Amino acid sequence: MKLHFSKYGEGKPMLIFHGLFGTGDNWTTHAKKWAEHGFCVYTIDQRNHGRSFHSDEMNYKLMCEDAIDFIASENLRDVILLGHSMGGKTVMHVAQEIEFLIEKLIIVDMGAKRYPRHHDTVFEALRSVPLNQIQSRAEAEDIFSKTSVDKATQLFLLKNLYWKEPGKLAWRFNIDALEFHINEILAEVPLNTAISLPTLFIKGELSNYILKEDERSLQEYFSQAKIIEMKNTGHWPHAESPELFFQQVLDFSLNG
Repeated sequence: MKLHFSKYGEGKPMLIFHGLFGTGDNWTTHAKKWAEHGFCVYTIDQRNHGRSFHSDEMNYKLMCEDAIDFIASENLRDVILLGHSMGGKTVMHVAQEIEFLIEKLIIVDMGAKRYPRHHDTVFEALRSVPLNQIQSRAEAEDIFSKTSVDKATQLFLLKNLYWKEPGKLAWRFNIDALEFHINEILAEVPLNTAISLPTLFIKGELSNYILKEDERSLQEYFSQAKIIEMKNTGHWPHAESPELFFQQVLDFSLNG
C-alpha cells in the first residue's frame, strides 16, 4: 500500500519523513518555502501515522521498504531525504539500501543508537482520553491538561485528533501498534555499510538525542557527515527555531 503524501513545487525531489506521533502535515510550512527555491517537496505520512494505512506490524525494515516503494512509484532519483527523529532512522535504513538513488541526507536530532523507553507517560495520557464518550475537542484538551505530559507535547499530539464520523473522535495514529512496537521504534540502526553521501545532522543544543560521544561513530559510518548544533532548541529544532532551521537545510541542499 502506498504511503499518503502531499507534494509541493517542481524541481529536485526532497522527501520528508516525520517522527513518532507526527504527520507529514507538521512540515507543510517548511515544505512550501523550500518549494519556492526549486525543490519538489513530498511530505509523507509513515505507516500507522496520519492518513497512511494502519498495520499491526511496525519496524524499520518495513518502514524502509515503504519508503523505497514510494520512491519507485514516483520514479524518483537523486533525491534528498530528510528525516526527523523516527524518520531519521527510516532514512538511515533507506540510505543503506538504495544509496545510488540518493543525493543527500538530512537527519534531524536523531542518532543511530538504541534509545531507552521513555514514551510510557505519553501512551498513558493518550489512553486517558475516552474517545467513545467525549463529544468535543475541548473535552480532550481538558483531560490532556491534567496529565503529566508537557503543554507543547499535548498540543503536538492533539493535532492528530479528528472527526472519524459525526460525533466520533479518533486518533490518526495507530496507538495500539505504536505502543506494542515501541521497543522496535527505539531500536538501533545497524550501520553495516558505510554511507558516503553528503549528510547533515542537525541536533538541538538542549536535546540529549545526539550526545558528544555519539558524534565520532556517526562520522565513521557517514563519511561525509556534518554535525551542527542549533542553539536554544530541543528535539524539535524545526519548530523551535524555524527560520534558522529552514536556512540551514536550504543552504545544505543547494550547496552541501
